Amino acid sequence: MIRIIIARFLLALPTALYASDPISPTKSLPLPGEVFSVEGHTAFLIAGKVDADAKEKPWVWYAPTLPNLPGKEEQWMFEQFRDAGIAVAGIDVGESYGSPAGQKLFTALYAKLTEARGYSRKPVLLGRSRGGLMTLSWAASNPDKVGGFAGIYPVCDIASYPGIEKAAGAFEITADELRTRLAEFNPVERLESLAKAGVPLFAIHGDVDKTVPLEANSGLVNERYKALHGRMQLIVPARQGHNMWTGFFQCAELVAFVKNNSALHAH
Repeated sequence: MIRIIIARFLLALPTALYASDPISPTKSLPLPGEVFSVEGHTAFLIAGKVDADAKEKPWVWYAPTLPNLPGKEEQWMFEQFRDAGIAVAGIDVGESYGSPAGQKLFTALYAKLTEARGYSRKPVLLGRSRGGLMTLSWAASNPDKVGGFAGIYPVCDIASYPGIEKAAGAFEITADELRTRLAEFNPVERLESLAKAGVPLFAIHGDVDKTVPLEANSGLVNERYKALHGRMQLIVPARQGHNMWTGFFQCAELVAFVKNNSALHAH
């Protein structure tokens, strides 16, 4: 009798209590979408309105995907993408600052979407703030897999933000070693591969940004990329800093850039 009661009790336990049963991740998104796991990390996909004739579905790759991001600020922008048939996806790689470990997880998401889901092999990457380090670093390592890069006050220089001392841990090396190897990891130093591949860049960045200074980030990338004969559009709103100004998140030029460069690589 006791054995029967115990057995019934065990059968009534929630399946989440069993270690062998994976627990699906949860995430709040600005638009309805799918939340799933990639190598133990939370990822999301907001599908675009389907084009039945498309062999590859266009998508824009957003970073940083963190517990509270993307946020409500991105809603209007994501609606424009979705309605144009462009999906939005991302993966939470933590505060990785473009490190090899973070890039490895980016590659896993890329493989999942392109190989298993039929998404374009050349997404447009979209980095907000420190998401710029993540997206631009992966782009520089994989220029043949990128349709374009767009940034909203993107971090492009590790030394500018978060700084060598703070970033070193993510790279699993000392601050001194990161300092000596900065050219190997720093997006602003790694633009040549993107220019050679003809990848277009876009950024909107305020001129009084104290957190991610324009001159050391988007401004320097713009200067260097054009010196490499690369194409970049830089919009500099006057008297805007690192803030939630609507103009950053409802930027018609950014939306047009994503639409144009997504469509080029969807067949």
